[in-house]
Amino acid sequence: MFCLVYASSATRLFSPSQLTDLLASCHANNSRLGITGLLLYKNGNFMQALEGEEQTVLNLYAKIYQDERHTGVLTLLQTTISARQFPNWSMGFRDLNSPEVRSLPGYNEFLNRPLTEAEFSSDPTYCQRLLTIFKKMM
Repeated sequence: MFCLVYASSATRLFSPSQLTDLLASCHANNSRLGITGLLLYKNGNFMQALEGEEQTVLNLYAKIYQDERHTGVLTLLQTTISARQFPNWSMGFRDLNSPEVRSLPGYNEFLNRPLTEAEFSSDPTYCQRLLTIFKKMM
């Protein structure tokens, strides 16, 4: 099993209905491909974990990387994993713009700042820990 985590900035802000449409598309595509994961969104920034067979994940990531809705795509983590962290989710989703999210334990302001590889390079598992926290809160 393979896991890839990336962050990116949207070329334009997504409305709630556009996020819903994006999520529906992710669910359909990821289910078909056998990919699971989690997508976080806040103020035009995304962080996403993709997990599945390595070549399938890499092929999907290549498409995501070329998607015109993203800019500044940063690969944060690529690793082999012993088991899926999101086994029952074709794509879990959390819109971090909702006010109640700020009061949740483990909430982190990382998507409020410009995203850089430097933020994650000193501790590559940081992004996995953040995703796991949000998974537990869903």
